[in-house]
Amino acid sequence: MTHSITIGPDRTGRTVAIVDGVIAATPDPAAPVIACPDGTIGPGAVCAHTHLYSGLAPYGMPAGEPAPQSFIEILEKVWWRLDRALDTETLRASARDYIAKALLAGTTSLVDHHESPRFIKGSLQVLADAAGELGVRALLAFGATERNFGRDEAEAGLAECANVEETPLVRRLVGLHASFTVSDETLREAGDLCRQLGTVLHVHVAEAADDVNDAKARGYAGPLERLIAFDALPAGSILAHGVHLSAEAVREADGRGLWFVQNPRSNEGNRVGYAANLRFSQRVALGTDGWAADMAVEDAALHRLAAAHGDNGADGRLAAGERLIAERFGLAAVGLSPGAAGDLVVRESGKVTTVVVGGRLVVESGRLVAADAGAIEAEARAAAARLWQRMAALPR
Repeated sequence: MTHSITIGPDRTGRTVAIVDGVIAATPDPAAPVIACPDGTIGPGAVCAHTHLYSGLAPYGMPAGEPAPQSFIEILEKVWWRLDRALDTETLRASARDYIAKALLAGTTSLVDHHESPRFIKGSLQVLADAAGELGVRALLAFGATERNFGRDEAEAGLAECANVEETPLVRRLVGLHASFTVSDETLREAGDLCRQLGTVLHVHVAEAADDVNDAKARGYAGPLERLIAFDALPAGSILAHGVHLSAEAVREADGRGLWFVQNPRSNEGNRVGYAANLRFSQRVALGTDGWAADMAVEDAALHRLAAAHGDNGADGRLAAGERLIAERFGLAAVGLSPGAAGDLVVRESGKVTTVVVGGRLVVESGRLVAADAGAIEAEARAAAARLWQRMAALPR
């Protein structure tokens, strides 16, 4: 199905035409027109790294016991227990609620990094179906790992990346959790799969010092160098976090055409530090690492933390996500220029009233078009209660 629509004029007199899902210089005379005389048209926001599987966390996720004292303990006692407890029903509820809230906040693209080690095959299709239903643009990958069931687990995770059915709004990536949870064989296979599928890798890199220490123990200068050594990072690959990378490593990645994604609220919450050296790259986008995808809130947190750490290179990271999306979808432009993604947001007095993704109207008068956000949240809350029970039943 093709999607054409014309938005405007807005309060500045701007009108934007979308033809076949892409911004066009000339409108389709047969396309519907949505006037917004009291609003302002802008491009949709991009969340360049997130975890849809964490969408139920706001609904009472239990804290780790005893209280985690390190980053690895946070993973082991909280997030790795959550991902092991996911099934089809809870993942679907999580994804739909997260996507609904993202769209209502004006976020039109999500770059997801998924993990559910007891539910691998078919998991990415659950996410793709939720994205298609509600109308968000998405890049999907399974974060392959060996941390639970060894190489069989990693091979299944990589295979799931290849199972994604691409659509005009969904693209597949190859994913690894992080290099400290995989063997050399898995790194090599991930790179091979990227080339086979014509896509790139999405991986956590140097989120905490543990990742760096692991790479050094294996004989490498750091996790970036280890990934490079096994040819696992095609140009355009997406490196989440980069908190503990040296300036030299960041420059090396930039020279190779790799993307970084900074996740300031998550890094602050997990007490892993501030990614100051990302200022040495020209390819840094903004993500939330599973926190709510209201990118205005994330951008405000970025600038607050940047000021506190004397980082004057944080401007433009939200807009950089548009470049990442254009690259992955083969688009010729960004923003509101002809050839850019037909992903627009109209705001009135700061509130999101209209959202269009790929020329499809997905939010109208501040409400989802395809579903009821209240019903989605109610379903999510009920699923969350079941998920916490499943987590509690897991062996410690």
